[in-house]
Amino acid sequence: MNKYMSITLLCSFLLSGCGAYFNQPLGIQKAVYGENTPATSSLALLPKPKEQIVVGVYKFKDQTGQYKASEAGSTFSTAVTQGATSILIKALGDSKWFVPIERENLGNLLNERNIIRATRQEYVEKTADPKDIQLSPLLFAGVLLEGGIISYDSNIITGGFGARYFGTGASTRYRQDRVSIYLRLVSTSNGKILNTVYVSKTILSQSVDANLFKYVNLKRLLEVETGFTRNEPIQLAVTEAIEKAVEGLIVDGIKDNIWSVDATTPEVAAFLESYKKEKEEDDVALLYGRHKEEKRSKVGIELVGGATYMQGDYPSPVAKPMVRGAVKYFFTPHFDLSASANAFWLGNKNSFDKGYASLDLNLEYFILPYDVFTPYVFLGAGTGFDKKFENNFSKIQYGAGMEYLINDHFGFKFYGEHNVTFSDNVDFVVHGKRDDYFWRFGVGLTYYFHQKIKKKIR
Repeated sequence: MNKYMSITLLCSFLLSGCGAYFNQPLGIQKAVYGENTPATSSLALLPKPKEQIVVGVYKFKDQTGQYKASEAGSTFSTAVTQGATSILIKALGDSKWFVPIERENLGNLLNERNIIRATRQEYVEKTADPKDIQLSPLLFAGVLLEGGIISYDSNIITGGFGARYFGTGASTRYRQDRVSIYLRLVSTSNGKILNTVYVSKTILSQSVDANLFKYVNLKRLLEVETGFTRNEPIQLAVTEAIEKAVEGLIVDGIKDNIWSVDATTPEVAAFLESYKKEKEEDDVALLYGRHKEEKRSKVGIELVGGATYMQGDYPSPVAKPMVRGAVKYFFTPHFDLSASANAFWLGNKNSFDKGYASLDLNLEYFILPYDVFTPYVFLGAGTGFDKKFENNFSKIQYGAGMEYLINDHFGFKFYGEHNVTFSDNVDFVVHGKRDDYFWRFGVGLTYYFHQKIKKKIR
C-alpha cells in the first residue's frame, strides 16, 4: 500500500504545479508570429494624437556589457538582446503616435539612393527628361530617441522548497533576474532633453522536480524521476520594458503639453488620472514586491488568548490560560505604544494555582512596517495583582512576535513574552535569592480602525 501512496503523492505534486507540465514540446513546432506582451495592449489603447510625430532612432543598444552566465562560467553570448533598436522602432509604430524613420543603417539607405539616382541619370540621357532623376527628399526627425538597456541584474532573489519521505521526494526552485532601461526624448531643433523614462522588468525562472526511489519487493526497485524548468524569455521582458517606456513617454508628453491629443478634455483628464494612480503605486514600490506605504492605521485594538508558564519556587510548573486586551497607538510606522489589561493564571502541578491580573505598557517596534508580514519586538513595564489585592508586584516584560495582515483592518499575531518580577512572593513562597518570573505565549487578532494610510516615505 505504501508504494501506491508514494506514487499518488508524486503525481499530485506535479498535477498541482504549473500547466507547463502538460504542454511539453514533443514535436517540431511551426514558425509563429511574435507574441504580444501586456504592454502591447496598453499601447493600442492609448488615445490617438492630432498629428503623428516623426522620430529617429540611431541606436538603442545594450549598455550592460554583460555576457550570459553558464555553469561553466560566462560565454561569448550576451546576457540581453542586441536588437533593442528594432524592438523600439516596432513599439513606436504600434503606438500610432510616431512615424519612425530609418537611421540605424542610414549608410545603406543613402547608398541605395545613389544607385537609384545613377541609374535614372543614365535613363534620362536617352529619354531627355531630367525630372526623372529627382528623388523625393528624406524625412527629417523632429525628435530623437536615445538611451539603452542599462542593467541586467542576475539572481536578485532565489529560493525553493523540497521534501522527501521514505524515498519519495519533490522540490521546486525559482530565480528572479531584472532588466532595466532608460529612454530619453531629445529635440532636434535645440538639443534639449524633453523627457526621460526609467522602466524595469523582472524575469522569472522556475523548476519543479519529483522523484521516487523505493523497493517494492525484495529484489525489485522502482525508480521514477520527472520535472520541468520554465524560463521567462529575456527578449519578451526587454520588449515589455521598452513598450512600457514608450507608453510613459507618450503620457508624460501629453501631461507636459509637448504634443496634442485627438480626444475631449474629460477623456484626456480621465486617462491622465489613471496614469497618475499607476505612477503613484510604482513610486512607492520596492524590490521583491514590497511597497513603501503604511499598512497599519494609527489606532488599533487587540484581543489575545494563550498560556502562561510559571518559573518560581515550586517544581513541575504547568501551562495555564491567559487572555489579554490592548489598545495601541502608532506614532511612527515602526513604533507604537501598547497599553494592555491581562488576566492570567499561574500554577504548578499539585502545589500552586492562582489567578492574577496585570496592567502593562509596552513600546513595540515593527521591523517591516510596510509589509503584510512582519516580525516585531517589544519592551515595557507593568504591575500585577491577585483578585483580593493581597499579593501585588511590579515587573518588566520583553518579547517578540509576528503579525500578518489579513486585510486592511485585521492582523493575525502570535508572540512570546518573558515577565521578570521584582518579587519572590508571586507563588506565595519566599525561597532563595532569585525572584519569581513567568512566560506568556499568545495568539490573537488586532483590529485597525481606519483604512491603511498610503504615505510615501521620503
